[in-house]
Amino acid sequence: MDNSDKKAAIAAYKNREANAGVYALRCAQSGQQWVGYAPDFDAIMNRVTFSLRLGNHVSRTLQAAWNQHGQDCLVLEQVERFDPKMIPTGEALKTRLAHWQQELDALPL
Repeated sequence: MDNSDKKAAIAAYKNREANAGVYALRCAQSGQQWVGYAPDFDAIMNRVTFSLRLGNHVSRTLQAAWNQHGQDCLVLEQVERFDPKMIPTGEALKTRLAHWQQELDALPL
């Protein structure tokens, strides 16, 4: 890949529409679930697994499941996708997260 191809690829990535929404992480072995918000769903699993591999994820219950069962136990699913022009913030986002936590009997992330 030459320099102009790299620049074009970077520009295309920056100009793409982010896939924001609420996601659920499930541990197949323990049955636990966690719900969180992703400004870019396509990148969230990399971010979550990076902090889990380092052993410093903010969710102690998710970190414990990872430590016990490993990466293969986690399944990621987008449960709600937001319209890019109407992404909720503040209390509206908290309401959506609380809804999915209750709906899925999940823990927060």
